[in-house]
Amino acid sequence: MKRLILCADDYALAPGVSRAIRNLAAAGRLNATSVMTPGPNLSDEAARLLAVAPPGFQIGLHVTLTGGLTPLTAPRVAFAEGIGSLLVRSHLRRLDRPALAAEIEAQMAAFLAAFGHPPDFIDGHQHAHLLPGIRDLVVAAVDHHAPGAWIRQCSGPRGAGEGLKGRVIAGLSRGLKRLAARHGIPTNPAFSGAYDFGRGEFAMLFPRFLDGLPDGAVVMVHPGEVDDALKRVDPVHGPRERERDYLAGAAFPAALAAAGFRLA
Repeated sequence: MKRLILCADDYALAPGVSRAIRNLAAAGRLNATSVMTPGPNLSDEAARLLAVAPPGFQIGLHVTLTGGLTPLTAPRVAFAEGIGSLLVRSHLRRLDRPALAAEIEAQMAAFLAAFGHPPDFIDGHQHAHLLPGIRDLVVAAVDHHAPGAWIRQCSGPRGAGEGLKGRVIAGLSRGLKRLAARHGIPTNPAFSGAYDFGRGEFAMLFPRFLDGLPDGAVVMVHPGEVDDALKRVDPVHGPRERERDYLAGAAFPAALAAAGFRLA
């Protein structure tokens, strides 16, 4: 059977998100998660994850440059802006690159302090690590602090998942793949899991995410339990519980088996 990396994004975003990810990891329903180091109570959340993560479970750094959390280098980076604004400024070369570099360095240092080792891989919240002017800063951080890590590229046989969102993300991955290859940094062979959170039922979409993926591909998921802390930092939170319920249920392993995959 083919191997699949099923990665739950946003660990440490809020207690309910972290708890859902830990429960799924302990049950063998995930084999990777990426951590938002600006999240609250990082050291405690890291200890809880390390206590339940099974052997081989991969823990990555989820570089966070947008969203509702407070930057570690506040107020140098404006997390409050959305990914659309950041994308436009990146293509117009209007990024404050020293500020972004300092924040990425701070997030890497926080990960090292909390987990006691470098991340197994690097990705980005809202895929910001793919953007020009940012991806080279991420590659530099991997070179300096995590030479054994891989970087998540976000293209696959069907883009990055579903719809226009998936196609845009896949297109942005081309530059990152070329840059990582020049630095000798591995990337995943394929990716899926992007969809419009306001449309589509996750239980119907997930089997389609697996269609055509090769051995070693990555599928991104966002399980969670909705709590007040999550509502304060993420306006789109309803799908997280639906994803959690699907991944904890019987349909999920059946879909993996039908597509010829196992978590490894």
